[in-house]
Amino acid sequence: MGNVAEYISTGKAVLGIELGSTRIKAVLIDENHKPIASGAYDWENKLENGVWTYALEEAWKGVAGCYASLVKEVEEKYRVTLTKVAAIGISGMMHGYLPFDKDGKQLAGFRTWRNTMTEAAAAKLTEALAFNIPQRWSIAHLYQAILNGEEHVGQIDFITTLAGYIHWQLTGERVMGVGEASGMFPIDSATCDYDAKMLDTFAALPEVKEFAWNIGDILPKVLPAGKQAGVLTKEGALKIDPTGKLEAGIPMAPPEGDAGTGMVATNSVAVRTGNVSAGTSVFAMFVLEKALQSVYEIVDMVTTPAGDAVAMIHCNNCTSDLNAWVSLFDDFAKTFGMTIDKNDLFGKLYRSALEGDKDCGGIVSYNYYSGEVITGLNEGRPMLVRKPNVPVTLANFMRSHLYGSLATLKIGCDELFEKEKIKVDSIMGHGGLFRTKGVGQSILAAALNAPVTVMETAGEGGPWGMAILAAYMANNATEDLATYLREKVFAGSAGDTIEPNQADVDGFNAYVKDYMAVLPAQAAAVENWKL
Repeated sequence: MGNVAEYISTGKAVLGIELGSTRIKAVLIDENHKPIASGAYDWENKLENGVWTYALEEAWKGVAGCYASLVKEVEEKYRVTLTKVAAIGISGMMHGYLPFDKDGKQLAGFRTWRNTMTEAAAAKLTEALAFNIPQRWSIAHLYQAILNGEEHVGQIDFITTLAGYIHWQLTGERVMGVGEASGMFPIDSATCDYDAKMLDTFAALPEVKEFAWNIGDILPKVLPAGKQAGVLTKEGALKIDPTGKLEAGIPMAPPEGDAGTGMVATNSVAVRTGNVSAGTSVFAMFVLEKALQSVYEIVDMVTTPAGDAVAMIHCNNCTSDLNAWVSLFDDFAKTFGMTIDKNDLFGKLYRSALEGDKDCGGIVSYNYYSGEVITGLNEGRPMLVRKPNVPVTLANFMRSHLYGSLATLKIGCDELFEKEKIKVDSIMGHGGLFRTKGVGQSILAAALNAPVTVMETAGEGGPWGMAILAAYMANNATEDLATYLREKVFAGSAGDTIEPNQADVDGFNAYVKDYMAVLPAQAAAVENWKL
């Protein structure tokens, strides 16, 4: 404790802050990249006027709140007041749209990754660029705003993402880590910058030419991992720590997205590695050894924080509906005067799923809080469907919800692997779905028909990954990021691997067949049951 206290008091620790979809979390790490303190602030998106959004005022409350929580833990554990660190990194939910004018005024509400409101723009851009542009990408939101004739577009001086915005306000720098930038506009991995030809193609579109701004000027500058992205200003320090104790002048790493920090946190930035992040949303990322042969609407082409090409299958929905059902069981228990620890409740319900029928016994769950591109839906209605001639058991009920959390991911990955024959040596799992040991992991192994490893550090997540990226910068590392992670961060780290069970694989395949058969009912619910 004494050594850690001295390490903190001399300003050698490194701080990572990530603005996730349900929690803003700060993690402080030591010289061995091990977490030594953390803090958190819970928040949630809101559906306002048909748009999934967060208020930026709440984001700042969350940043200050999670930092204050971390400072309190540091004081309680180490009897030290945190005033300085060696480096800071900011990460956040990837994608989305935040436009500002030349005076820094926000021009439109934050449009998050969860929105599926840019179908026309995404389709037109995909055709024009010969490159898949997903609906949640910043450029799709910008172009849709143009197509919609939204008044604010002519006033735009800068567009960014949540992580980019926070970093900009802390440093004054309009920059972006390459992994996060790859969710704004296509990246050329050879130059580690926006694709120049695609920038020209976008600028030449008739609707775009009408505006005085140039697309290359209103996007953030792109930086790879390891580069310094400015320093914390006095004003920025007060935003993180309103008490004024945090010192200015701290070096800042390029801001990244949660996809990139998840890759770092699972040691999955090297070629032929893959990882699956399963929480509010779920996505799989596979680092490619060669370019894909075709353009797929369901496959996002993004990059690692070092700029290497990644094929990404992203699904908007994962555990939100599952969590809602667990909360229902919690309410049921309270009705009978029972208080059950939430972690214990989740654990027992998850483990019960392992006793269920391999195909879930005629129960199908759709976890669609919002739309899913992979299944062609722009909106969603959470829905449970079952056959009337089979018994309902807790095991099958829970297994169906776990399958439903990964069903769209499986559909997308199956298509990618079948058509492109990509090679992946390892798949790492991380996120809330894997907190109950062995359950989510075995379900994912069945979904992908591949071994899945969950490391002891999997629970640390994105803010830890961002802290590692900040340390990579602060240490002026000369080796590439993949080597740094392998030799400096994960050397000797233990992991638990589960091989796919053929009966589980067959059961999941049968479940997906039922899932697709009943999908028109989900589409009908969206069409006929308006919000």
